[in-house]
Amino acid sequence: MASGNYRRATAPLSWRLGIIGTALLLAMPVLVVASYALIPAGAVWRHLADTVLTDYVSNSLLLMLEVAIGTLLIGVSTAWLTTMCRFPGRSVFEWALLLPMAMPAYIIAYTYTGMFDVAGPVQTALREGLGLHYGEYWFPEIRSLWGAGGMLSLTLYPYVYLLSRAAFLEQSVCVLEVSRSLGNGPWRTFFRVALPLARPAVVAGLSLALMETLADYGTVQYFGIGTFTTGIFRTWFGMDDSAAAAQLSTALLLFVFTLVLLERWSRRKMRYHHSSQRHQSLPGFVLKGRQKFGALLICSTTLFLGFLLPAGQLLWWAIETREMIDREFLQLILHTVGLAAGTALLALLLALLMGYGRRLSSDRGTVAAVRVAGMGYAVPGTVIAVGVMLPLAWIDNSLDSWLRARFGISSGLLLSGTLVALVFAYLVRFLAVSLQTVEAGLGKIKQSIDESARTLGASPGQVLHRVHLPMLKGSLLTALLLVFVDVMKELPATLVLRPFNFNTLAVRAFELASDERLRDSASAALTIVLAGIIPVILLSRSIRNSREKHDLSTGTE
Repeated sequence: MASGNYRRATAPLSWRLGIIGTALLLAMPVLVVASYALIPAGAVWRHLADTVLTDYVSNSLLLMLEVAIGTLLIGVSTAWLTTMCRFPGRSVFEWALLLPMAMPAYIIAYTYTGMFDVAGPVQTALREGLGLHYGEYWFPEIRSLWGAGGMLSLTLYPYVYLLSRAAFLEQSVCVLEVSRSLGNGPWRTFFRVALPLARPAVVAGLSLALMETLADYGTVQYFGIGTFTTGIFRTWFGMDDSAAAAQLSTALLLFVFTLVLLERWSRRKMRYHHSSQRHQSLPGFVLKGRQKFGALLICSTTLFLGFLLPAGQLLWWAIETREMIDREFLQLILHTVGLAAGTALLALLLALLMGYGRRLSSDRGTVAAVRVAGMGYAVPGTVIAVGVMLPLAWIDNSLDSWLRARFGISSGLLLSGTLVALVFAYLVRFLAVSLQTVEAGLGKIKQSIDESARTLGASPGQVLHRVHLPMLKGSLLTALLLVFVDVMKELPATLVLRPFNFNTLAVRAFELASDERLRDSASAALTIVLAGIIPVILLSRSIRNSREKHDLSTGTE
């Protein structure tokens, strides 16, 4: 216990100013993009509004609708089955259903196109087996709006699955037992009791999936679908109009912030789930006969289509094109790993600065600054790239003009078009991942530990170094790995901001796939998928720990 005259430590003024300054810097790209809404429309913007803007809006909305339906159907049903029902293989499916999270949407799009397109093995075998020619039979077109919705649903449903499963695990046992005592089976209990209680969590997961849908570039570009992200690229690079691209980005931000507000509202409602504190033992529905077969079919089909089939095809192609693993490929790995590791380390340091500063000072300015710093994860990489490039290019051009006028020398590109711009964009996009992980770890450390260290004369910095860092090793490693993998998978920001002749695995896979060299892209794509399994393992452990805490009963596995 602290002594009676102990006063809780507060963050030094320099620390608080550092937090606020960092937050303002990280908010700059979004503020720059938003400011273009105040600029009068130019000729290019008016042309876009008259020709393709309606298509961008309608395609984005239709894609969101498809993904909403797909992720809800897959995520909620599998979460209910693996949480509340007992059938063979349930203990495997409860973590394996997270594996599609390791498969970026653009990679699964390339893989399915290679398998099911006209020249792919499936249609080729169909024509040979039936003796038909192209055009004499019907086959669903994979490169279409519904095809893109399917690809995104298969990779994004884990957001809904995770939060729905967590909600089902935490629901009051009393309510579910009453439902069973009234004769309700698993599905009636699900629709009448469990789903209404879990609705805020489901909405939160759905909003995250829809944010990723709006942020996607690789899938929609490869399938030739006009959305906001593809429109921003075409306007910037095809029409060479940065202002119109920024105004398109502003329109996309309106969609994103609407989803953010929806997610925040649903998270507030999550406080009112339970009327009982009994969470120790969840009742399990033992499935038999057709119900058991149906549960197995739903879970195994989801896992097969979302991960096993595309991962197996990538592995086969990578073996067939193993000559692609040469010195250039190893250089790509070094570029990607170095960039991801450096960004992850910087993000961790900033997260420690902001998370610990918020722990010391809960004043409104500090809290608001931390929230602002963490809002970048909701912003698409394309929008962040535009918001980073515009001010950095202005700084470079202004400095170059001044040096030419004063000294007759050129400074060249010091910020834009360099790794500085790329790493800055990554930090804006992914700092929230590291920050949330660090804050969660700090939240598990009791304030009394800080107070005890302070009574012994330790400064806030010494408390962080000597007390908190040793206790935060697991959280810090998790934060590093999550940002590392996110940077490896990021495509649109890397395409816009990477220096000349600097490629990453994601860019290389995209370039080869765009040239219809799908087999040659397999090695780069498979490497990204293997790296993406790391956060899946972390999430699987979290689910297992939650299961051990909330479900002490031993049902049929």
